[in-house]
Amino acid sequence: MSPFSVPETVARYAEGPVRKVPGFHALQRMTGVLLAERVPEDGNLLVLGAGGGLELKAFAETHPGWRFCGVDPSAEMLGLAERTLGPLAERVDFRLGYIDSAPAGPFDAATCLLTMHFIPEEERRRTMAEIHRRLRSGAPFVVAHHSFPQHDGEKAKWLARYSAFAAASGVPDSNAENAIAAIGERLPILSPEQDEALLRDAGFTDVTLFYAGFTFRGWVGYKP
Repeated sequence: MSPFSVPETVARYAEGPVRKVPGFHALQRMTGVLLAERVPEDGNLLVLGAGGGLELKAFAETHPGWRFCGVDPSAEMLGLAERTLGPLAERVDFRLGYIDSAPAGPFDAATCLLTMHFIPEEERRRTMAEIHRRLRSGAPFVVAHHSFPQHDGEKAKWLARYSAFAAASGVPDSNAENAIAAIGERLPILSPEQDEALLRDAGFTDVTLFYAGFTFRGWVGYKP
């Protein structure tokens, strides 16, 4: 069972990113800035991994004319997103599932924050290609997730830094140490070079790194 289907985990979800992701709120604001460069005031955006609703709320509050399609494989997390958004939820078309559950578009932009590291490489490649297919020409795609060197010495060093940051942010030491095992052994993490190559292979151009926080990286790319 996915942890995002466990009621206790879902109820505590909002506590995690703020403590574990360096500059979490700034990442959301930076994403909003990058989107606003290209998205019109009445834009329609695809948000993949929308469960919890944190980025949806941030985007909806700062851009009152935007509408969204929020896709997530967890019904519990989509329910949390709807509760998090409150009245703003009326601007979101919630879809249960993965990228194939999203409409054909075309969308004015897409985001996938703190989600892609759960997806194996080949499915990640297909997911990015499907996102690309659903975008208008010129539309931005903003993606951020765990991405760090994967050879043994560097991998262990970056995981230790992630754990130390989480502990310094108030996560109990035992939980921070368990997170190292969960990330290092269970998640299909890629190196930054591999992640950038996947974006380009999917058809995105002008791929640029805009965010780096210990084990996390974020890029923006555009559909030609």
